Order: sequence, then C-alpha cells, then structure tokens
Amino acid sequence: MMNNGKTEGGRICEEFSARYYGVCTIGGMLSAGTSHLAITPLDVLKVNMQVHPLKYKSISTCFSTILREQGPSAFRRGWTGKFFGYACIMFVYLLTSTLSNLCLAVSVVMFSTFEFSVDFVYSNVIKRRKEECSRPQQLGVTCLAGYAAGSVGSIISNPADNIVASLCNRKADSLIMAVKKIGIVKLFTRSLPIRILLVGPVVTLQWLFYDSIKVLSGL
Repeated sequence: MMNNGKTEGGRICEEFSARYYGVCTIGGMLSAGTSHLAITPLDVLKVNMQVHPLKYKSISTCFSTILREQGPSAFRRGWTGKFFGYACIMFVYLLTSTLSNLCLAVSVVMFSTFEFSVDFVYSNVIKRRKEECSRPQQLGVTCLAGYAAGSVGSIISNPADNIVASLCNRKADSLIMAVKKIGIVKLFTRSLPIRILLVGPVVTLQWLFYDSIKVLSGL
C-alpha cells in the first residue's frame, strides 16, 4: 500500500518494479564511475608497472619516477574515460546482464565471495541479522565484504590482466608469446600488490556507493 509516495516499510517503490530497477541502475552507474575515478592514480601506477617491469620494480619507485619525469598531471591521465566509460559499462550490464566469459567468471567469483563474506560477518562476528543492524553497521559489513571480494578477484584475474597489458602495449604479438615473455610465475605475481591495492578499494567503493543509495532510498 502506498502512503505519501512511499510503500510500506518506508520504501520509495515496490521491489522489482520499474522504479526499483531505475534506482538500482542509477546507483550502479554512480558507484562504478565514481569508484574508478577515485583510483585513477593507482591505475596509472599499475599499468606502468605491468608495461615497464624493469624500470618500475616497486610501487614507491614507480610513483616517484613518474612524478619526477611527468609531473602530478600524469596521475590524472584517463580519468574522463574511467568515469564515463565504467558508468556506461555498468549501465549496459545492468540492462542486459551480459559480459564476456572472463569478466563473467571473475564477476561470479567476486559476487560469491561478497555474499559469503556478508553472511560470515553477520553470522559469526556481529551475530545478528542484517535487519537488526543499524545503517552504519550494514554499510560497514558491505565495506569488509567488498574488499574481500576485490582482493579475491584481483588474484584470479591477475594473469589475464598482465597478458592484456602486454598485448595492448605491443610487448608481445600473441597470447602465447605474451605468456612466454612474462613467465608463468610472473603472470600471477607481477603487479599483484598494486592490483589488490587498486581493485580492493574499487570494489569496496562500488558496493558502498551502491548499497548507500539503496539504503537511503529505503530499498
């Protein structure tokens, strides 16, 4: 039953209604765009460490070298593409629910890790149901679960990310050559710390923004 534009329980719309999906879509676009915008400097470090591993052997040396050689503006490189690009990707994804096989596999693992982490925290740490917790507590659980999901996603997708970086920057002509040039061990370890540092906060921010919008909207 509607009351002054709200449904029972304080919700602004019925679950699974057109308005419900509209709020979720807007929340997804804002969460994807703003979170990737926020970590643009880290992404600049990650890409440079992947493409020039001999020159940039650590996060600190990569940061100081880029700052010295290219200036502070280098860390803002590509921010517009990140904000609008990821927002559009999230928009299309929420409307069509289609992804490439790799992205789908990583997404499944990350969503599974997120849901498992949420259930674990509520059941074993807080020991209360979600509905019995305050909004700040719910969002805190979201942040913890989001970082866990992002870290796991970083680990399983790191080999593919290194291969893509090598191919896109013409460091190798084929997938097989990229694997041989990088090496099996380095496929899993190269730039992994910066990727965990990068993807963990991104996924955390995405879930935080998304859940915040839903919570504040009464969904």
